[in-house]
Amino acid sequence: MGTGTEALVGAIRAATDRCYAVPGYPVTDLVRLTGADLVINEKVGLEKALGDSLSNRRACLIIKHVGLNACADPLIEATTQGLVAGVVVVVGDDPTAAQSQNGQDSRHYRELAGVPVITLDMQAVGEGIETAFQASAAFSRVVLVRVTPDQLAGEAATGTVCRAQETGSLAPTDLTYFGRMVRAAEQHPQMVAWADRCRAAGTFTDVALPTTPTLPEGVAESLQERGSYTTFCSDCPFHLLFSMFSAEDRQAICDTGCALLTQNPPYSFGWGSYGLGSSIAVASTSTGVALTGDYALLHSGINALIEVYEKRSPLLCIVLQNRCMGMTGRQQIPDLLKYIQWADPIVVSADDQTGLAHALAETRRPCTLVVQGACMRGESYVS
Repeated sequence: MGTGTEALVGAIRAATDRCYAVPGYPVTDLVRLTGADLVINEKVGLEKALGDSLSNRRACLIIKHVGLNACADPLIEATTQGLVAGVVVVVGDDPTAAQSQNGQDSRHYRELAGVPVITLDMQAVGEGIETAFQASAAFSRVVLVRVTPDQLAGEAATGTVCRAQETGSLAPTDLTYFGRMVRAAEQHPQMVAWADRCRAAGTFTDVALPTTPTLPEGVAESLQERGSYTTFCSDCPFHLLFSMFSAEDRQAICDTGCALLTQNPPYSFGWGSYGLGSSIAVASTSTGVALTGDYALLHSGINALIEVYEKRSPLLCIVLQNRCMGMTGRQQIPDLLKYIQWADPIVVSADDQTGLAHALAETRRPCTLVVQGACMRGESYVS
């Protein structure tokens, strides 16, 4: 027997391949004792964990309850997009706001993100954490494990648990985004049955599940069934870059925005998008190549870029700089280069084939490649 913190340390070490954290009450000691990799913020931590998942590595993120708010975008997106290896977020709630600015209850995220939120039986911590990872893979979404100060300070036991080798799956890239939502919702009955089995077996003291999803009638429609897909404008300045990159038979994690269209024909090299500004951190632990836009980078990706350069992660970050929000009406944005000179970016015009070839062959890592081109329309697309 030991404390809840000590039991969780042993369980997390046994069940995970990578562990990330942002310290804060009540999980600071847990973070320290697990030796978790401290990240620049919680959103980046979850994105790095999702990148590990795509590389078939289990990953854990340890944060406090208010930090979960910073994770909302990739947390929700992961339910629709899916994952491969299990991802578990251990979130420390502070119900009485003893050392926090509020006392929110993380179980509310079960509805918002469509994820299970587990309350551990502190006499079976090891089994609980292992089961959480298995559930994450089985339902291809993040699982939250909620702990409180009383649980962490009280008595607990880990026990010996055999680690499983279950694998989840990404949503098929030929599904529409609505089709991916339907696919995720269709797993709800299986989650309910799993939670009932866990309660009956005493694996957890509670499993909070979302209510039955309500979606308009439909099936997990594919692009082929719909008969169309969205792709780049015919006069998009970045066609040369995309053609050169796809010819190398490589995959890139694509960001929300125009970069997302690389998931569709004719290029189909974009992979694993988890929300605006997410591609850099996800790619840093998976493909090693991120494709993002200048707005996505300014929006929230810049935190991940700082993380990458601080830790010298082997990443090629390709930035499409068109100085506007290309998919929403060409609203103007600041000049990105004013804010990333510290990254020593390579800047190439979108029509410079020789320059692009040299930049794509650059072996320095991390490396930021800014490709400059003018968005000609911004609100019309060809199919």
